[in-house]
Amino acid sequence: MNKHRILILGGSGFIGQKLYKELSPFINTYATFCHHQEFENNHRYFSFDVSEDDIVPLLDEIKPTQIISLLRGPYAHLVLTHKHIIEWLGSHKAQIIFMSSANVFDAYTQFPNYENDKTLSVSPQGKYQIQIENSLMKLPERKWTILRVPMIFGNQSPRLQELKSQILQGEAIEVFPNLSLNVTFADKLAQQIHYIINRNKKGILHLGSRDLCLHEDFIRSLIDRLGNFHPTLKRVYTTNDIRYSAVISKDRPLPKYLQFDINDVIRHHHPI
Repeated sequence: MNKHRILILGGSGFIGQKLYKELSPFINTYATFCHHQEFENNHRYFSFDVSEDDIVPLLDEIKPTQIISLLRGPYAHLVLTHKHIIEWLGSHKAQIIFMSSANVFDAYTQFPNYENDKTLSVSPQGKYQIQIENSLMKLPERKWTILRVPMIFGNQSPRLQELKSQILQGEAIEVFPNLSLNVTFADKLAQQIHYIINRNKKGILHLGSRDLCLHEDFIRSLIDRLGNFHPTLKRVYTTNDIRYSAVISKDRPLPKYLQFDINDVIRHHHPI
């Protein structure tokens, strides 16, 4: 068993469950759940509500060497919880991996973004993530890892479930013809995080596909993969120019076996 003692905050979500299944056979892994009552009898899962609970007693009980934050909830409560985590890290031999996203760059639309680019956001989510990122960067470098990810897909992902529902119910599907993006999928993301933990990678890492495509092209290809469907696509133009929402690895790429292209994401999905 690996020497690490991991706590996944947000372990009952889609990514959290994938990550728990990836890590738990090899590493002493714990996780939190909030509204998913099916985890109540799992002694590796602990109830935690970011809007009501203090994180410190849970950290004191589990004593993780590695905290993985996938938490979701009201931003004010998330900020307070991470403030308490950072204070706890200051007096314990432990580290944090924080899941951020491409939203930290959503004020920039003319180009994709790399690890060392300056962050700037106009969205509430992006502003929250920047605030947490900046707080973590005040810690010693050995204490933190920031993972920025693009849109996440996967066979059980919320995005795919919504797309399937729209297809089967005959609803129009919104696409953004002028949006160039990269994507990821949950199984590969879990493998990447496992590698990052084992190799003790620190700093900022971008974990999206190596290539980019237009949002409309990606959705069309994904629909074709799901089956012989011909839904109505509702094209939404937010600008006359190509805009980007992509986090590309330039300075700190992972090994080739952990890299992937958009076609790999498409092929990963099962037909309906």
